[in-house]
Amino acid sequence: MPRSGWVKPVSDRRLSDLVSVGLLTRVFPAELVDQVIADAGRTEQRNRSLPARVMAYFSIGMALHSEGSYEDVFAQLTDGLAWSSGWAASWSPPSKSAIFQARSRLGFEPVRDLFARVVVPLAGPQTPGSWLAGRRLMAIDGTVLDLADTSANAEFFGRPASSRGEHAAFPQARLVALAECGTHAILDAEIGPCSTSEIALSRELAGRFKPGMLVLADRGFYGFPLWQHAADTGADLLWRVKTNLRPRYLETLTDGSWLARIIPTSGPGRQSTTPLTVRVVDYTIDDGRDNPDAYRLLTTILDPADASAEELATIYSERWEIESTFDELKTHQRGPRGVLRSQSPDLVKQEIWGHLCCHYAIRTLMVDAAAHAGRDPDRVSFVAALRIARRSVTQGSFPPSP
Repeated sequence: MPRSGWVKPVSDRRLSDLVSVGLLTRVFPAELVDQVIADAGRTEQRNRSLPARVMAYFSIGMALHSEGSYEDVFAQLTDGLAWSSGWAASWSPPSKSAIFQARSRLGFEPVRDLFARVVVPLAGPQTPGSWLAGRRLMAIDGTVLDLADTSANAEFFGRPASSRGEHAAFPQARLVALAECGTHAILDAEIGPCSTSEIALSRELAGRFKPGMLVLADRGFYGFPLWQHAADTGADLLWRVKTNLRPRYLETLTDGSWLARIIPTSGPGRQSTTPLTVRVVDYTIDDGRDNPDAYRLLTTILDPADASAEELATIYSERWEIESTFDELKTHQRGPRGVLRSQSPDLVKQEIWGHLCCHYAIRTLMVDAAAHAGRDPDRVSFVAALRIARRSVTQGSFPPSP
């Protein structure tokens, strides 16, 4: 549910003007790439034609050019670069086999660690749809990605069951992400087999929430253990729950919301668990239907003076921004290929982290463009930014390794 209103979109020219250097090295500096490679123990012991630094950028470049072959992606990355004359004179295009071996030597850890080292929140104090009561709006949600149909991928990631009890055509990886609502920037993620539930992956992710966040989640995420785990980080929560959840009523507040206590609904020792106090917001949306859906939200913001029930109900719609984020990642950036190309679990994870790095780089470009034009980042075209990011890479994206 995008924010209402129309704002003149930022032009391709404005986006292009902001890419004065290659986008990848602007967001992921070569020195930092070398550092995470060294920290992961992937630094080469001898000179190679495809060094680890080049392959780290290549893993992101695959996301920029998801429809191209290995050779095509490499050609896009190297076309027009200012290589040193000696290196360029002796260079010849690598084969698919050589690129595959170099990807395998790199592994996924440096790309994962590069993402973790670089990503920071992008929303500024005036970025629309990014704040409530001084808290940064974040959303958590999950999706699945189709993988190459290999026995190694199927064994590690599994295949979901189809509606008729058969298995799906492709193995799938599950991705749970934490995204900034106002900018669509993914700031943290967990990757696992499709047999691992969103809740299980969310436990790892929720443990890394930070004070100052207000994290939104849909009703599939609520459970007392996960709520308690997330709230213990100091972040605030605003989660939709099923209306048949019956917290223990305490008192009604001035804005019509009410305080309640929650305890586990099942499991050993639930009666001896210390209850948690939450605030409950019940509301419906008047959309002209005879029987509109009823919503029930739980939040850790207990004082209506901080955020009224109406403000909380209104801001909850920002949770849908993460759905748009997944659409950018899966539909536009990944493109019509639909299935990730990697044929082994480690390279699947490398490819997914490459996609996340790529998406973050594009989103930094969009936020910069919106800030220069005084616009909402939501009004910048992701497709246009993706196209310009591709062009920026061919005009000089990463330096050769020394």
